[in-house]
Amino acid sequence: MSDVLSQNEIDNLLAALSSGELDADEFKQTTEKHIKNYDFARPSKFSKEHLRTLNIIFEHYGRLLATNLPAYLRKNVQVEVVNSEAVTYSEFTNALSNPVLLGIIDFAPLEGNIIIELADNLGYAIVDRMLGGGGYPLDKVRDFSEIELTIIERIFNVCTNLLREPWANVIEIEPRLMRIETNSQFAQIISPSEMISIVTMNIRIGNIEGMMNVCLPYVCLEQVIDKLNTKYWYSTMQSRDDKSYKDLIEIAISKAKIPLRAVLGKSTISINDFMNMQRGDIIKLNSKVDDELTVYVGNLNKFTALPGASSGSYAVKISSIIRGEE
Repeated sequence: MSDVLSQNEIDNLLAALSSGELDADEFKQTTEKHIKNYDFARPSKFSKEHLRTLNIIFEHYGRLLATNLPAYLRKNVQVEVVNSEAVTYSEFTNALSNPVLLGIIDFAPLEGNIIIELADNLGYAIVDRMLGGGGYPLDKVRDFSEIELTIIERIFNVCTNLLREPWANVIEIEPRLMRIETNSQFAQIISPSEMISIVTMNIRIGNIEGMMNVCLPYVCLEQVIDKLNTKYWYSTMQSRDDKSYKDLIEIAISKAKIPLRAVLGKSTISINDFMNMQRGDIIKLNSKVDDELTVYVGNLNKFTALPGASSGSYAVKISSIIRGEE
């Protein structure tokens, strides 16, 4: 139906309003339009798609942390991505307390640095655990000593190195921990008005729970911002799965160690003979001196071999390969 009224329809409508047949108030539909103010001082550079992709990347990162950190802390570690949001750098720094643990990380080959903020209670718990304690934070907050920062730096290096794999689908990075700051005033890596993305993760070490915030400046991710979408990320991940993971599996299998044993022969004796056995007794085997030995790989009969010696040690020389399990 057309939205434009004919002249005849307009005349009829005016006549009905004049006679009172129609009430003009019934046709008033005051629908309010919600207008969102645009702040030119902090333009939205991170879309919802970008933040969603960062969530996926750091969910992978969280799984790596939960797998690798227990080897150092000897306690169960659980990591969960809480949310990701875009704010200005000043909002991030103003929310920091002192003392604070800020790992300044060079995100090469991308320009600029990122920041990993670790809650102070987790820092105290890590120090206590690394020094043989139960992994409990301090009752009273104080500054970290140089020795404690050296211990925490080891865990920060582990967290930094684990960033490579989750970002491999976007770009091959070589992250490097530059320094650890305990005062937010000395961590001004970008202008306060610059936009950043903050990925918040909840970390539980044993019974101690705290937050880890990863600060990702837009100027650092600008070079790869077009790749931070789920379509590109999944397509790249699929191609890498088909190619690289097959190679990794083959390498892992080739380095796997398997037991190898050569059997001289077999014999059966009674329990009474076994109990009365003494040094110098002879057990007759079911094989002759010139017979080939059976070589087992695991529990599979794979080779036949001749006995001998090499460099003063017993050895066997493979004489034939058995194709298939026997």
